Amino acid sequence: MIKIEFLILNKMKRILLITLLICITGLTAAVNISKIEPAFWWAGMKNPELQIMVYGENIGQSEVTVSSPGVTVQKVVKAESPNYLFVYLDIEHAQPGMIKMLFTEGSKKKTVQYELKVRTQTPESRKGFSSSDVLYLLMPDRFANGHPGNDNLKMNFCTVHVDRNNPNVRHGGDLAGIEKNLDYITDLGVTAIWLNPVLENDMPGGSYHGYATTDYYQIDRRFGTNQEYLNLVNAAHQKGLKVVMDIIFNHCGSEHLWMKDKPFSDWFNFGGKYVPTSHAKNVSFDPYASDYDKKQMFDGWFVESMPDLNQRNPHLATYLIQNSIWWVEYANIDGIRQDTHPYADETMMSQWCKEVFYEYPNFNIVGEAWYNYLPGVAYWQAKSTLNAKDNSHLKTVMDFTLMLESHNAFHLETDWVNGLTRIYELLGFDFMYPDINNVLVFLENHDTDRFLLEMPTDLAVFKQAYAFLLTTRGIPQIYYGAEILMNGDKKITDGNVRKDFPGGWPGDAVTAFTPEGRTALQNEAHDYLKTLLHWRNGNEVITKGNLKHFVTRNGAYVYMRAYEGKKVLVIMNGVSHENTISLDRYAEILSGVTSGKDVLTGKTIPLDKVLKLSPRETLILEL
Repeated sequence: MIKIEFLILNKMKRILLITLLICITGLTAAVNISKIEPAFWWAGMKNPELQIMVYGENIGQSEVTVSSPGVTVQKVVKAESPNYLFVYLDIEHAQPGMIKMLFTEGSKKKTVQYELKVRTQTPESRKGFSSSDVLYLLMPDRFANGHPGNDNLKMNFCTVHVDRNNPNVRHGGDLAGIEKNLDYITDLGVTAIWLNPVLENDMPGGSYHGYATTDYYQIDRRFGTNQEYLNLVNAAHQKGLKVVMDIIFNHCGSEHLWMKDKPFSDWFNFGGKYVPTSHAKNVSFDPYASDYDKKQMFDGWFVESMPDLNQRNPHLATYLIQNSIWWVEYANIDGIRQDTHPYADETMMSQWCKEVFYEYPNFNIVGEAWYNYLPGVAYWQAKSTLNAKDNSHLKTVMDFTLMLESHNAFHLETDWVNGLTRIYELLGFDFMYPDINNVLVFLENHDTDRFLLEMPTDLAVFKQAYAFLLTTRGIPQIYYGAEILMNGDKKITDGNVRKDFPGGWPGDAVTAFTPEGRTALQNEAHDYLKTLLHWRNGNEVITKGNLKHFVTRNGAYVYMRAYEGKKVLVIMNGVSHENTISLDRYAEILSGVTSGKDVLTGKTIPLDKVLKLSPRETLILEL
């Protein structure tokens, strides 16, 4: 009994001693902080307000003080979840260096050194993409695998193995693969690359497409690291290529921390419970739209694995706006493509564009506004007279109407109704766009059928379509693999229009990155596009010139681009037989002109009273 009491006494002494030591050293006195976003910021930003989201167990119980010159605490917002704090700082007069932030909860304390970095560029020096550029859209998972070691990484919530036989899971393409093939891209003649989303998608199933973000500040480790993304951007810039980042404000991935621990009950639409969207995007401007239909459209979710974010929550809105600015400043990107632009809150999206352009006036953002009719697209462009609400401030919109029309027009015979007549008539409605040069034009992308549903036997239609794309108004975008005749029907599966680029993986039987690995028809298509792209590059007649076109007649579509006395004439035979057209009706643009130089062959083409055209022939003539 005495021995037991002695042991108990010794144990109590040890506990008392340990407790005393802990109190002295402060081992239990630290406030728990597991995440701070953004991890750093920059001094000298035009907007002096900085929101810092702090996450940690019961961090909401802490008081926050700052003791750094030029920095004041505007407010500290405690979320409904006890594990979040939103700290708003005024850094207008702050200098680059460390901000000392003290978090106090009773006797617990935590000091955080928060860095304000030096800005590497002036706001005006950041140039966005424009009509002088041609964008090359890449799906990173499907372009090239430069680092097989990151294929099958174990993530926090999933381990997805690469399976190239399954079109709907990850195939292992990554940032290193893109960087490895930048010479191929620049040699083709495009001037910018747009990557489908590369941020973390820690999702069951792999989320190879990248549209289910689970961390807005981290590159998905299966694509690479943040540093590798910076390396890719720097390497692209050194080769004269711009980089456009794809981001998503409408929704995130269901494995995001926010879904596991919601900061506020209204952080997600419908309280974080899945209710599908109606996709009825016309309610944005429908004067008769019901409140019920508006809510179903804007608050509804795409799919259950992509929770719909509520941008009306002011703290979430600020978080998202800051995040995109962070990536511009951190990675030196040259543009942003915003996914599903009309689905998010319209007021917030307008404010986002306004704040980005306030920081970077020469930057560019293109918004995905997928409508089957032109007024729906034009509504979203900045200063649109069709939009009676606040200015959207969105510089560039995607011309889905032209894309959809092209899938029919170039494949049909041209008469008074069909074929190239449909292109002519559609361009007649361009007056609805406030800025026609800031309209993204394309024939296909990762969400559509390929322009070629199957491998063609000849290139007449292909050449005509891409000749139009690269000589019409706006900013052209080419989807990876178009130059080697990649084809596919979305009805089969989304993966059918997102195939691997041949030669992008070690051990591929053929490589389309070299002429030797391409078929004769693929080389013909590649060289045709390459010639056009290099000719277009720096050609202000095409990138800035006025456009004049003529009603289709006798199966032919004729238009001219003109700028500062220089002219380019485009003549398209829209029928699958030889054609002879009279040039008399084009006298207003051909007066005094007797011939033109074909930019594709270098030949001189006589322009007399009549012109004979082979089936589906396209001429691009410098006058």
